[in-house]
Amino acid sequence: MKIDARSLPRVTKDPGAWRVILLHGEDTGLIRERAQDATRQIAGSTDDPFRVAVLDKETHDRLEEEATALSLMGGRRVVRVRDASDSLLKAVTTLLDAPTDTLVILEAPSLPSRSKLRALLEKRQDCASVGCYPEEGRTLEGTITQMLSAHHVRIEQDALHWLTGRLGSDRGAARSEVEKLALYAGDTGTLTLDDARACIGDAGSVSIEDAAFAATEGRRADADLAIERALAEGTSPITIARAFLSHLHRLRRVRAAMADGESRTEAVKALRPPVFFKRTAGFNRALDLWSLSALTEALQDTQALELACKQTGAPDELLCKRHVATLCAKAARAARRY
Repeated sequence: MKIDARSLPRVTKDPGAWRVILLHGEDTGLIRERAQDATRQIAGSTDDPFRVAVLDKETHDRLEEEATALSLMGGRRVVRVRDASDSLLKAVTTLLDAPTDTLVILEAPSLPSRSKLRALLEKRQDCASVGCYPEEGRTLEGTITQMLSAHHVRIEQDALHWLTGRLGSDRGAARSEVEKLALYAGDTGTLTLDDARACIGDAGSVSIEDAAFAATEGRRADADLAIERALAEGTSPITIARAFLSHLHRLRRVRAAMADGESRTEAVKALRPPVFFKRTAGFNRALDLWSLSALTEALQDTQALELACKQTGAPDELLCKRHVATLCAKAARAARRY
């Protein structure tokens, strides 16, 4: 069964209703978190050696053996399968015909939309297929607020806007930073914008942000270095494309407001989350180099990049690097005219 956002609590609160849960999408941190939550609900912990088995790519061939094994200590067992793919289609089909109550959790961050495994599980009423995608905007703000509330910590609105713009799109990395903030605030504390800046600083998606700012300012060497660092840190090309889209959207929003007669200062000040003060000079330099029409074209090209990166077998890292080089070249040409 395909699970949408409204039905998701049914999966996370009662994973015992399913035989197989497929977690797919681009947010590996969210996939891992949901797999751990479901495992904990069934087995009581994520590392019980008698009730939990974790299979990586090299041990996929043990799936049937682990899923049909009896629990020595009683209770329902859980088998977590990392890096799941269509190569498991036969084994999963066999398991669904077997008389076992083991919950199988398939963690499949790179599973394509046309996957046969995904199609099989979405047709069955006793299986759940859950998409795990990077959160943005108000959805991410809601997640941050919820995480902090679990520690009885409040956050002021300006701090929340700023933090939303600083955290990377990976759920695991975001949770790590939010827990650091909760510890900083202490129980029943309130986080201000100054608190968030002091605690987080340039953490999160700084490499991608460095690349986006450098590219729109025409600083090729800095942009290349930042994009290489982001890729080396494990950031997916799709995440990079979305970060560039966000940066270009903000530049275009200011340019559009200026075209309607608003002053640059007021237009920049109206952005939410606000431009980090250390980035203000770079943001203004980019505004000098990019016209409204040029930003519209750059946004279209970046949207095309995201779509290209989603194609199976696409050289996504190479496409990202080429796109960054193209943006740098356009900004550099504008700088020579400017």
